[in-house]
Amino acid sequence: MRTVMAEQEVEITVHETLSRIDAAAWDACACPEASDGGRPADPFTTYRFLKALEDSGSVGTGTGWTPYYMQAQSDGQTIACAPLFLKSHSQGEYIFDHNWAHAYERAGGRYYPKLQIAVPFTPVTGRRCLTRPGFEEAGQAALVQGAVQLADNNGLSSLHVTFCTENEVEAGAAMGLMARRTQQYHWVNRGYGDFDAFLASLSSRKRKMIRKERRTAGEFGGDLTMLTGDAINARHWDAMWAFYQDTGARKWGTPYLTRAFFDIAQSDLRNDILLVMAERDGVPVAGAMNLIGRDTLYGRYWGCSEHHPCLHFELCYYQAMDFAIAHGLGTVEAGAQGEHKLARGYLPVPTHSLHWIADPGFREAVENYLGAERAAVEEDIEILTSFGPFRKTQMEDHE
Repeated sequence: MRTVMAEQEVEITVHETLSRIDAAAWDACACPEASDGGRPADPFTTYRFLKALEDSGSVGTGTGWTPYYMQAQSDGQTIACAPLFLKSHSQGEYIFDHNWAHAYERAGGRYYPKLQIAVPFTPVTGRRCLTRPGFEEAGQAALVQGAVQLADNNGLSSLHVTFCTENEVEAGAAMGLMARRTQQYHWVNRGYGDFDAFLASLSSRKRKMIRKERRTAGEFGGDLTMLTGDAINARHWDAMWAFYQDTGARKWGTPYLTRAFFDIAQSDLRNDILLVMAERDGVPVAGAMNLIGRDTLYGRYWGCSEHHPCLHFELCYYQAMDFAIAHGLGTVEAGAQGEHKLARGYLPVPTHSLHWIADPGFREAVENYLGAERAAVEEDIEILTSFGPFRKTQMEDHE
């Protein structure tokens, strides 16, 4: 398909495999900041991460996530791309539309399949319309218009762009898409010299609670280790896979990632990954997996073979803070949901998505719902922030 943006002709091609797109061309759009050899801002939209999902069978046949990667070219140059998926369910998205699906189907409509621009199983905010520098406006417009046209031409109910940036929301809304606001909890590094400096910013009660939790976690009888790059080996992935399976079976019913993903992570992604392992006598009993961005540490998966009080908080939250402080990272994102994060220094922040719905009546109903939801989310963020663990003067600094 072709579209003309400000007298610039852009050709959109949709590929069923990422192998049809040159890796360097994709990453020139997804992470141009990494061209200096540094880390990408968003490790989840890199060619290597998305290719690992595809090559491992974590997306594709039988998963409900059928990939159709979009590539926008002008004068033979790739100016934009996007990870697009045909979805047959709403699992693994974390911006929930199950009620929309039920309502539409009760009214006689067919909600699935739908199209989604997203990183599967990854509730992390980042650019979803990946544009080469200098082509932001034309590239994003071409991708959004191309995806809407693809959904409309194939009689699909809807298109969704999840965990996109606020700038993308503004641009998408100008193109007629509906904006949705949800929330997560993030920890912000306020230039702390060490973990004690962070604790000093908290109220006395919360400071004592966290110190007690860290002492309790340390009583599991072993050692905590941070591992990244070549320090990670096959036995760590064997343990992490077992932990992930256990947690995934309890939380989602069926884990999203396959065992092959962890093997590919060892070969292709280990420099992007931080594992925090709890071991006793050389045997891992719990672990947390994080991805390392240019300025953010992204907590992803946790699991254990033994239950020990407060070990989850230590591995997933406090060790992540320690790593961020030691490496000068500005933020820790610990995943979706979890008001228990509030007491541990993670404050609520808005997250964003965009939605296009084909049926005019259903679109109007969803738009009305989104307006009411947006007001409720904004109120929740304000109230929850006021209940944060920081001393009053610190809370004023966070506002």
